[in-house]
Amino acid sequence: MLSTMAKKTRKRGRPARRRYVSYLRVSTQRQGVSGLGLEAQRRAVEDYINGNGHEVVAEFMETESGRRDDRPQLEAALRECRLRRAALVVANMSRLTRSVGFLHRLLDSGVEVHFCDLPRASGPTGRFMLNQMASVAELEAGLISQRTRDALAAVKARGVKLGNPQNLTPEGRLRGSRRGIEAQRERAVAFARDVLPVVEEIRAAGATSLRGVARELNRRGVPTSRGRRWSAQAVRRVLLMAAD
Repeated sequence: MLSTMAKKTRKRGRPARRRYVSYLRVSTQRQGVSGLGLEAQRRAVEDYINGNGHEVVAEFMETESGRRDDRPQLEAALRECRLRRAALVVANMSRLTRSVGFLHRLLDSGVEVHFCDLPRASGPTGRFMLNQMASVAELEAGLISQRTRDALAAVKARGVKLGNPQNLTPEGRLRGSRRGIEAQRERAVAFARDVLPVVEEIRAAGATSLRGVARELNRRGVPTSRGRRWSAQAVRRVLLMAAD
C-alpha cells in the first residue's frame, strides 16, 4: 500500500487532464466541402494533445478570409471554452488571424489559447510572443497597404481616373449604404443566434429577468457583438434578432 507521500508524488507526476475546443479554418467554401486542409489541421491538433487523458470536447469549423474579424464560429468556440472551462487549440497561428487588434480581443476574452505550431506560446511569456508576432504581421500588412496607396496616387497623378464612377452617383451611394446595413444586420443576427443557447441556459438556472441575464453574461465574461458589456436592452435586442 502506498504511503500518503508516495500517493502525492504520483499524483504530481501525472499530467493534468485538460479539455480543449478545436477551431479549424479554411479560406474557401470548396475547401470546407472537400475537407482539403481540415484533415491536416485535425492531425496537428491530435498530435499536440497527444493523449495523456486530454480530450477535444468540441470542434468548430469556419470558412472565412483571414483578414476578416467577424467570425461567428470562433465566437461560438470561445463561448464553448468558457462554458466547458476548456482551452482553445488552433493548428496554426496564421489560421486564426493576422490582425493584432483582433488577437488582443481574443487574448482578453478570458480563454487560454494554444497554437500547435507554437507549443510553448502559453502563459505570460506566450502572450508576449503572440503579441509581438501579431504586431510584426500587422506592420507588414500596413506597409503593403501604404505601398498600394502610393502606387494608386502615382497612377492618379498621371491623370488616370480610378474607381467606378457609378458608385459616386446618388443611386450608387444608396446601393452601397443598403449593402452595408444588410451585412451589419446579418452579422448581428448570427451573433444573436450564437449567444441564444447561453441566454437560455442562464434563464433555466433561474435568472428570468433581462437585467438578471445581462448581469450573468457580464459575470461570465461574454461580450456583446461590439465587445461591450451587456444591458437589459441589449439582451432584449438579441432575443428579438435570434427570433427572426
